[in-house]
Amino acid sequence: MRLIGMLDSPYVRRVAVTLRLLDQPFAHEPVSVFRHYDAFAAINPVVKAPTLVTDDGVVLMDSTLIIEHLERLAGRRLSPDRPADHARAQRILGLALAACEKTVSLVYEFNLRPEEKHHAPWIDRVRGQVGAAWSLLEAELASPPAWLEGSQAWLTCAVVWTFATRTLPESVEVAARPRLVALTARAEATPAFLATPFDEV
Repeated sequence: MRLIGMLDSPYVRRVAVTLRLLDQPFAHEPVSVFRHYDAFAAINPVVKAPTLVTDDGVVLMDSTLIIEHLERLAGRRLSPDRPADHARAQRILGLALAACEKTVSLVYEFNLRPEEKHHAPWIDRVRGQVGAAWSLLEAELASPPAWLEGSQAWLTCAVVWTFATRTLPESVEVAARPRLVALTARAEATPAFLATPFDEV
């Protein structure tokens, strides 16, 4: 399989870590949707990262849909089976993905839009949404479930926290999130994360 996209994208990186945790062989091609637009378009005309090209040549996109396919391929899931545990895992995952989406919005706002076009009320609203997601995640981690480590919820929390603190450190209250800091530090020290570093070029 071929994974197309840069690892500084949290969506690409969560797929890369998932591939490693599921022991699925793949080739990573660090093609940027910005710097290598035409090269990316030649693989996927939609130019959406991550893109996964299966062994059969099927082009998949959207990290959540790719991960669903990978789990079927591997014959196992990185989430608990019991309904109550699954619901909690989905809540944690949803909060992490919400924080991710809103952080990406801010990155685009600050890095792609001219400063004179920044809309302060919208920026404040998005920052409030990000802050709420982080606060709720921190609360969830006050009593972490036994199945958390190694789960999709766990790896996505870590991937997104690294992304946020590396790209928009001024928008993250690190001192107020010690549990997220600790979770991420443990995750980043594991083989799957070390093999897929955020700053790989």
